[in-house]
Amino acid sequence: MNVIRSSTRASAVCLFPKILTSSLSRVGLSWNLVCAKHSGLGISQYEYDLVVIGGGSGGLACAKESAQLGAKVAVLDFVSPTPIGTVWGIGGTCVNVGCIPKKLMHQASLLGEAVKEARSYGWQVPEKVRCDWSSLREAVQDHVKSVNWVTRVQLREKKITYLNARGYFKDPHVIGCMSRDGKEKTITAEKVLIAVGGRPNYPQIPGAMEYGITSDDIFSLKYPPEKTLVVGGGYVGLECAGFLNGLGFDVTVMLRSVALRGFDQQMASLVREDMEKRGVRFIHECIPTNVQRIGKGKLEVAFKSTNSKGKDGSKAVYKTVLFAMGRKPATEKLQLEKAGVEYNPTTGKIKVSDEKTNVENIYAVGDVLEGQPELTPVAIQAGKLLARRLFTGSSKRMDYVNVATTVFTPMEYGCVGLSEELANKQFPDNIEVYHAFYKPTEFAIPQKDASACYIKVVCLLKEPHTIVGMHFIGPQAGEVIQGFAAAMKVGITMEQLQDTVGIHPTSAEEYTRIFITKRSGLDPSVQSCCS
Repeated sequence: MNVIRSSTRASAVCLFPKILTSSLSRVGLSWNLVCAKHSGLGISQYEYDLVVIGGGSGGLACAKESAQLGAKVAVLDFVSPTPIGTVWGIGGTCVNVGCIPKKLMHQASLLGEAVKEARSYGWQVPEKVRCDWSSLREAVQDHVKSVNWVTRVQLREKKITYLNARGYFKDPHVIGCMSRDGKEKTITAEKVLIAVGGRPNYPQIPGAMEYGITSDDIFSLKYPPEKTLVVGGGYVGLECAGFLNGLGFDVTVMLRSVALRGFDQQMASLVREDMEKRGVRFIHECIPTNVQRIGKGKLEVAFKSTNSKGKDGSKAVYKTVLFAMGRKPATEKLQLEKAGVEYNPTTGKIKVSDEKTNVENIYAVGDVLEGQPELTPVAIQAGKLLARRLFTGSSKRMDYVNVATTVFTPMEYGCVGLSEELANKQFPDNIEVYHAFYKPTEFAIPQKDASACYIKVVCLLKEPHTIVGMHFIGPQAGEVIQGFAAAMKVGITMEQLQDTVGIHPTSAEEYTRIFITKRSGLDPSVQSCCS
């Protein structure tokens, strides 16, 4: 009898994981996770299943998804003040000093433009309209703080431990936590995710950090920036220059080489030319060499040419100098060496394979990754998929190919896929480029300049003429390009695009009407609205 009972118990024990696994799968949990948390005597050797270092979009997405799947999670988030003392709450760059406040200030700029155009549509608008910087800043910051608060509530609801402390490695499973007042504690984790994002670069010149600001400061700046020099022609620099100009400030952009490096350069030139028409000045092929205060509200910037034929020793005076010279990952204080994590010592970026570092239990997502897009939705998607692989046994990987993006300059530029330059490099002698200028219907009454409104489709010359790149400059570029990004994900061809019936009259419709190739030499100027 005892043998039979023992055998029965053994069978029951063997069957239990299978039965429980079936039940757990229905609620999104995994047997492996349960076993890890309740192995041996039911006590895990680690305090947490997952510790996330960094409270930005990617880290939070992974933390929340992991907690939803039953993992015990902690998030460490600490914001080092900028040189002028700017700090912010949880949520990372996007929420606090990136996408969200940038889009709001961009919208404020567009509204100012719309108010002036409204006169043409019969609205009686005062001749002089102006934006109050203090009121705008307060409105933007109120929204940002509301998102910070909602994020904290979400963490609490999901029972995620939040530590306002700087995290760093003591070994692969032990994380040091340094609070703002200098107190240290340690926690242990089975798995660790690095999601610390990045911070703006400063040039190594006198006065840069003492007198300059970056995008980390502009959205909460206590005073109107007024006459501003933006150093750098990437998307951050042009976006800031664009909305500042639209808000009525005098803006100059200093370019080391070209605007929007890494983007399609024909499109970049159209964006820059449109900004020039709006009053933004550009200083080409120059870099700053010194910033010094010469009086109240006056900063003198010395700069030199990067061209051997150019003249050095030029100077100009501004109230605000905004450095937008790229970003570096905030990995410097993580003590990666103590965990054995390999990284690029020059860039600080971490090389991963499916978000896994060279250390078995350590992962990374977001702007710290080497060779991947530095975009919020990319980090969020990668974080969610990683959580599912870690805690449900999912095999789905992040696809970094054909990720759409938009530059929120006054005339927005959205794109997905390859630039014309990269397409020709990857597919030599096998590229066809369709293009067209167009005029949005709403531009007609106020006679608004549409010379920068332009679309381009890059496809393979050989059948089935698969599309490898789509580019759009015009109003609501992000809204337009998003749907076409989905089409590219499933391999849309040129014939399928041209067979699509457009929505009339919209700007997005222009893609379905495109028929002129660069190879043909035909004029891509604006066609009839119904042709």
